[in-house]
Amino acid sequence: MSIKTLNKNLYRASIEKKDEFYTQLVDIEKELKYYKEQFRGKIIYCNCDDPFESNFFKYFAANFNSLGLKRLITTSYSNSPVAGRQLPLFEIEG
Repeated sequence: MSIKTLNKNLYRASIEKKDEFYTQLVDIEKELKYYKEQFRGKIIYCNCDDPFESNFFKYFAANFNSLGLKRLITTSYSNSPVAGRQLPLFEIEG
């Protein structure tokens, strides 16, 4: 994708108020693989609109044990459809 195309997409998004751009899970995985030892025993706080839409939350939840995290804390807006409810993070087959 050329730079002009990217700029056009960003400009159109700003006009249409579609400005929710999320960091992709693959990009998070590529970068954070270098910091696994720094996460051991740490408490991670994800300041996000909705933890079930946040790719950072998904990464830390999926890798909680392998990273050796102590705790994972997230935020959500009160109007979030998942606020105050406990939902399964991953579908378990069988």
